[in-house]
Amino acid sequence: MSMKELAKRLYYMPKPTRWSKGIGAELPQEYKKFWREWKIQIPTAVHYIKQEGKYVRNEETEEVYPVQNIPLPLLYPKEFHQGIWGGEAVIQGFTKKNKYARRHPHFWFPTLKKSVVYSEVLDTYLSVVITNRTIDLINEHYGFDHYLLKTPACDLKSELALKIKRQILLSLADKTLYPNDVVKREEIYTKYKEYLTPYTREEIEWYGLTFKEACKKWIKQKEQVKKIQPLKLQFRSELIAKLKEEEVEKAKKTLEESSTWKLNWNPFTSSKSE
Repeated sequence: MSMKELAKRLYYMPKPTRWSKGIGAELPQEYKKFWREWKIQIPTAVHYIKQEGKYVRNEETEEVYPVQNIPLPLLYPKEFHQGIWGGEAVIQGFTKKNKYARRHPHFWFPTLKKSVVYSEVLDTYLSVVITNRTIDLINEHYGFDHYLLKTPACDLKSELALKIKRQILLSLADKTLYPNDVVKREEIYTKYKEYLTPYTREEIEWYGLTFKEACKKWIKQKEQVKKIQPLKLQFRSELIAKLKEEEVEKAKKTLEESSTWKLNWNPFTSSKSE
Protein backbone atom coordinates (compact mmCIF):
# COMPACT_ATOMS: atom_id res chain seq x y z
CA MET A 1 0.00 0.00 0.00
CA SER A 2 1.40 3.39 -1.03
CA MET A 3 1.74 6.33 1.35
CA LYS A 4 -0.97 8.22 -0.54
CA GLU A 5 -3.50 5.42 -0.09
CA LEU A 6 -2.49 5.06 3.56
CA ALA A 7 -3.02 8.79 4.14
CA LYS A 8 -6.49 8.61 2.58
CA ARG A 9 -7.38 5.67 4.79
CA LEU A 10 -6.22 7.51 7.92
CA TYR A 11 -8.54 10.43 7.20
CA TYR A 12 -11.43 8.20 6.14
CA MET A 13 -14.30 8.20 8.63
CA PRO A 14 -16.91 5.55 7.83
CA LYS A 15 -20.46 6.82 7.90
CA PRO A 16 -22.36 5.39 10.89
CA THR A 17 -25.28 3.19 9.91
CA ARG A 18 -27.94 1.20 11.72
CA TRP A 19 -25.65 -1.84 11.45
CA SER A 20 -22.53 -0.24 12.94
CA LYS A 21 -23.78 0.48 16.46
CA GLY A 22 -26.60 -0.29 18.85
CA ILE A 23 -28.94 -3.25 18.52
CA GLY A 24 -28.50 -3.29 14.74
CA ALA A 25 -24.88 -4.35 15.14
CA GLU A 26 -25.98 -7.32 17.28
CA LEU A 27 -28.63 -8.66 14.90
CA PRO A 28 -27.81 -12.09 13.43
CA GLN A 29 -26.52 -12.62 9.90
CA GLU A 30 -29.78 -14.37 8.96
CA TYR A 31 -31.69 -11.10 9.27
CA LYS A 32 -28.97 -9.09 7.52
CA LYS A 33 -29.22 -11.49 4.58
CA PHE A 34 -32.96 -10.82 4.32
CA TRP A 35 -32.36 -7.05 4.62
CA ARG A 36 -29.93 -7.12 1.68
CA GLU A 37 -32.50 -9.02 -0.39
CA TRP A 38 -35.25 -6.57 0.59
CA LYS A 39 -33.58 -3.15 0.56
CA ILE A 40 -30.24 -3.39 -1.28
CA GLN A 41 -30.85 -5.85 -4.13
CA ILE A 42 -31.87 -4.10 -7.37
CA PRO A 43 -35.56 -4.80 -8.14
CA THR A 44 -37.02 -5.67 -11.52
CA ALA A 45 -37.76 -2.66 -13.75
CA VAL A 46 -41.52 -2.02 -13.70
CA HIS A 47 -42.04 1.63 -14.70
CA TYR A 48 -39.45 1.75 -17.49
CA ILE A 49 -38.09 -0.62 -20.14
CA LYS A 50 -34.62 -1.78 -19.22
CA GLN A 51 -32.17 -1.71 -22.14
CA GLU A 52 -29.47 -4.35 -22.41
CA GLY A 53 -25.87 -3.65 -23.30
CA LYS A 54 -23.71 -0.55 -22.85
CA TYR A 55 -24.61 1.44 -25.99
CA VAL A 56 -27.66 1.97 -28.20
CA ARG A 57 -27.83 3.28 -31.80
CA ASN A 58 -30.46 5.72 -33.05
CA GLU A 59 -31.86 4.20 -36.24
CA GLU A 60 -32.72 7.59 -37.81
CA THR A 61 -29.57 9.60 -37.07
CA GLU A 62 -27.27 6.59 -36.53
CA GLU A 63 -25.87 8.29 -33.44
CA VAL A 64 -24.62 6.09 -30.61
CA TYR A 65 -25.60 6.84 -27.02
CA PRO A 66 -24.60 5.15 -23.78
CA VAL A 67 -27.34 3.10 -22.15
CA GLN A 68 -28.61 4.71 -18.93
CA ASN A 69 -31.05 2.58 -16.96
CA ILE A 70 -31.93 5.18 -14.34
CA PRO A 71 -34.84 4.15 -12.06
CA LEU A 72 -37.72 6.60 -11.76
CA PRO A 73 -38.26 8.35 -8.41
CA LEU A 74 -40.93 6.34 -6.61
CA LEU A 75 -42.92 6.96 -3.44
CA TYR A 76 -44.17 4.24 -1.10
CA PRO A 77 -47.02 5.50 1.11
CA LYS A 78 -48.08 3.60 4.22
CA GLU A 79 -51.02 2.14 2.28
CA PHE A 80 -48.48 0.42 0.03
CA HIS A 81 -47.50 -1.95 2.85
CA GLN A 82 -51.17 -2.82 3.50
CA GLY A 83 -51.63 -4.34 0.04
CA ILE A 84 -49.77 -6.24 -2.69
CA TRP A 85 -49.13 -3.91 -5.62
CA GLY A 86 -46.90 -6.23 -7.69
CA GLY A 87 -43.92 -3.86 -7.75
CA GLU A 88 -45.92 -0.76 -8.71
CA ALA A 89 -45.67 2.45 -6.70
CA VAL A 90 -46.51 6.16 -6.86
CA ILE A 91 -44.40 7.86 -9.56
CA GLN A 92 -43.16 11.35 -8.82
CA GLY A 93 -42.42 13.63 -11.77
CA PHE A 94 -43.41 16.71 -13.76
CA THR A 95 -45.92 17.45 -16.50
CA LYS A 96 -46.66 20.42 -18.78
CA LYS A 97 -49.57 21.21 -21.07
CA ASN A 98 -47.52 22.15 -24.11
CA LYS A 99 -43.98 22.65 -25.29
CA TYR A 100 -43.65 26.23 -24.03
CA ALA A 101 -45.66 25.90 -20.82
CA ARG A 102 -44.07 25.73 -17.42
CA ARG A 103 -43.80 22.28 -15.93
CA HIS A 104 -45.73 21.37 -12.79
CA PRO A 105 -45.16 18.56 -10.28
CA HIS A 106 -47.38 15.57 -10.83
CA PHE A 107 -47.94 12.16 -9.23
CA TRP A 108 -49.07 9.03 -11.08
CA PHE A 109 -50.98 6.52 -8.96
CA PRO A 110 -51.54 2.87 -9.88
CA THR A 111 -55.07 1.57 -10.32
CA LEU A 112 -55.96 -0.24 -7.10
CA LYS A 113 -58.74 -2.75 -6.58
CA LYS A 114 -59.81 -4.94 -3.70
CA SER A 115 -59.84 -8.65 -4.48
CA VAL A 116 -59.64 -12.06 -2.85
CA VAL A 117 -56.64 -14.37 -3.25
CA TYR A 118 -56.29 -17.96 -2.10
CA SER A 119 -53.23 -19.45 -0.40
CA GLU A 120 -53.08 -23.19 -1.01
CA VAL A 121 -50.42 -23.77 1.67
CA LEU A 122 -52.26 -21.82 4.38
CA ASP A 123 -55.67 -22.95 3.06
CA THR A 124 -56.94 -19.40 3.55
CA TYR A 125 -58.76 -16.80 1.48
CA LEU A 126 -57.29 -13.30 1.88
CA SER A 127 -58.97 -10.00 1.01
CA VAL A 128 -56.21 -7.63 -0.15
CA VAL A 129 -55.73 -4.49 -2.23
CA ILE A 130 -53.96 -5.40 -5.49
CA THR A 131 -53.24 -4.04 -8.97
CA ASN A 132 -53.75 -5.47 -12.45
CA ARG A 133 -50.05 -6.31 -12.59
CA THR A 134 -50.41 -8.39 -9.41
CA ILE A 135 -53.19 -10.42 -11.04
CA ASP A 136 -51.06 -10.93 -14.15
CA LEU A 137 -48.09 -12.09 -12.06
CA ILE A 138 -50.25 -14.53 -10.07
CA ASN A 139 -51.57 -16.00 -13.32
CA GLU A 140 -48.06 -16.21 -14.80
CA HIS A 141 -46.84 -18.18 -11.76
CA TYR A 142 -49.98 -20.41 -11.72
CA GLY A 143 -51.00 -19.51 -8.19
CA PHE A 144 -50.65 -17.01 -5.36
CA ASP A 145 -48.23 -19.19 -3.36
CA HIS A 146 -45.93 -19.77 -6.34
CA TYR A 147 -45.88 -16.02 -7.00
CA LEU A 148 -44.82 -15.15 -3.44
CA LEU A 149 -42.28 -17.96 -3.09
CA LYS A 150 -40.61 -17.35 -6.47
CA THR A 151 -40.45 -13.55 -6.20
CA PRO A 152 -37.55 -12.02 -4.21
CA ALA A 153 -38.21 -9.57 -1.39
CA CYS A 154 -36.97 -6.58 -3.42
CA ASP A 155 -39.80 -7.12 -5.94
CA LEU A 156 -42.52 -7.89 -3.40
CA LYS A 157 -41.47 -4.89 -1.31
CA SER A 158 -44.75 -4.84 0.62
CA GLU A 159 -44.66 -5.76 4.31
CA LEU A 160 -47.97 -7.62 3.96
CA ALA A 161 -46.63 -9.77 1.10
CA LEU A 162 -43.46 -10.56 3.06
CA LYS A 163 -45.46 -11.49 6.17
CA ILE A 164 -47.60 -13.91 4.14
CA LYS A 165 -44.50 -15.37 2.48
CA ARG A 166 -42.87 -15.85 5.91
CA GLN A 167 -45.98 -17.63 7.20
CA ILE A 168 -45.99 -19.93 4.15
CA LEU A 169 -42.30 -20.79 4.61
CA LEU A 170 -42.82 -21.49 8.33
CA SER A 171 -45.76 -23.78 7.57
CA LEU A 172 -43.67 -25.70 5.04
CA ALA A 173 -40.59 -25.89 7.28
CA ASP A 174 -42.56 -27.11 10.32
CA LYS A 175 -45.10 -29.11 8.26
CA THR A 176 -48.02 -27.55 10.14
CA LEU A 177 -50.19 -27.22 7.04
CA TYR A 178 -53.50 -29.11 6.92
CA PRO A 179 -53.32 -30.53 10.47
CA ASN A 180 -56.52 -32.56 10.04
CA ASP A 181 -55.72 -34.06 6.63
CA VAL A 182 -52.48 -36.06 6.42
CA VAL A 183 -52.88 -36.98 2.73
CA LYS A 184 -53.48 -33.36 1.68
CA ARG A 185 -50.56 -32.23 3.83
CA GLU A 186 -48.11 -34.55 2.10
CA GLU A 187 -49.47 -33.60 -1.32
CA ILE A 188 -49.09 -29.84 -0.75
CA TYR A 189 -45.72 -30.25 0.98
CA THR A 190 -44.34 -32.26 -1.95
CA LYS A 191 -45.62 -29.59 -4.33
CA TYR A 192 -43.92 -26.66 -2.57
CA LYS A 193 -40.95 -28.18 -0.71
CA GLU A 194 -38.48 -27.06 -3.42
CA TYR A 195 -38.86 -23.47 -2.17
CA LEU A 196 -37.26 -24.39 1.18
CA THR A 197 -33.89 -25.10 -0.46
CA PRO A 198 -32.52 -21.50 -0.44
CA TYR A 199 -33.31 -21.01 3.27
CA THR A 200 -32.35 -22.50 6.61
CA ARG A 201 -34.81 -22.77 9.48
CA GLU A 202 -33.15 -19.82 11.25
CA GLU A 203 -33.29 -17.67 8.11
CA ILE A 204 -37.02 -18.34 7.76
CA GLU A 205 -37.49 -17.29 11.40
CA TRP A 206 -36.02 -13.85 10.63
CA TYR A 207 -37.51 -13.50 7.13
CA GLY A 208 -40.12 -10.81 6.51
CA LEU A 209 -39.52 -8.79 9.69
CA THR A 210 -39.08 -5.04 9.70
CA PHE A 211 -36.04 -3.55 11.43
CA LYS A 212 -38.14 -2.58 14.46
CA GLU A 213 -39.68 -6.06 14.73
CA ALA A 214 -36.24 -7.69 14.39
CA CYS A 215 -34.85 -5.51 17.21
CA LYS A 216 -37.76 -6.43 19.49
CA LYS A 217 -37.32 -10.11 18.68
CA TRP A 218 -33.58 -9.92 19.43
CA ILE A 219 -34.15 -8.13 22.76
CA LYS A 220 -36.72 -10.75 23.75
CA GLN A 221 -34.29 -13.56 22.93
CA LYS A 222 -31.57 -11.91 25.01
CA GLU A 223 -33.92 -11.60 27.99
CA GLN A 224 -34.78 -15.28 27.79
CA VAL A 225 -31.13 -16.28 27.99
CA LYS A 226 -30.15 -17.13 31.55
CA LYS A 227 -28.29 -14.26 33.16
CA ILE A 228 -24.84 -14.94 34.64
CA GLN A 229 -25.04 -14.56 38.42
CA PRO A 230 -21.96 -13.07 40.18
CA LEU A 231 -20.15 -15.46 42.55
CA LYS A 232 -20.48 -13.07 45.48
CA LEU A 233 -24.26 -13.40 45.32
CA GLN A 234 -23.96 -17.19 45.21
CA PHE A 235 -21.57 -17.27 48.20
CA ARG A 236 -23.78 -14.84 50.12
CA SER A 237 -26.87 -17.00 49.63
CA GLU A 238 -24.92 -20.13 50.67
CA LEU A 239 -23.63 -18.36 53.80
CA ILE A 240 -27.13 -17.20 54.74
CA ALA A 241 -28.45 -20.75 54.27
CA LYS A 242 -25.69 -22.17 56.54
CA LEU A 243 -26.36 -19.55 59.22
CA LYS A 244 -30.05 -20.38 59.14
CA GLU A 245 -29.25 -24.09 59.54
CA GLU A 246 -27.00 -23.34 62.54
CA GLU A 247 -29.72 -21.23 64.14
CA VAL A 248 -32.23 -24.05 63.69
CA GLU A 249 -29.81 -26.58 65.22
CA LYS A 250 -29.15 -24.26 68.19
CA ALA A 251 -32.85 -23.85 68.77
CA LYS A 252 -33.34 -27.64 68.68
CA LYS A 253 -30.53 -28.21 71.21
CA THR A 254 -31.93 -25.58 73.58
CA LEU A 255 -35.37 -27.16 73.35
CA GLU A 256 -33.97 -30.64 74.07
CA GLU A 257 -32.00 -29.42 77.12
CA SER A 258 -35.03 -27.68 78.61
CA SER A 259 -37.21 -30.77 78.09
CA THR A 260 -34.67 -33.12 79.78
CA TRP A 261 -34.38 -30.76 82.76
CA LYS A 262 -38.15 -30.79 83.19
CA LEU A 263 -38.26 -34.57 83.06
CA ASN A 264 -35.51 -35.02 85.69
CA TRP A 265 -37.03 -32.69 88.27
CA ASN A 266 -40.26 -33.87 89.89
CA PRO A 267 -41.60 -31.73 92.77
CA PHE A 268 -43.80 -34.56 94.15
CA THR A 269 -40.98 -36.95 94.92
CA SER A 270 -39.19 -36.80 98.29
CA SER A 271 -35.49 -36.18 98.32
CA LYS A 272 -34.93 -38.53 101.38
CA SER A 273 -33.55 -41.89 100.65
CA GLU A 274 -35.29 -44.89 102.27
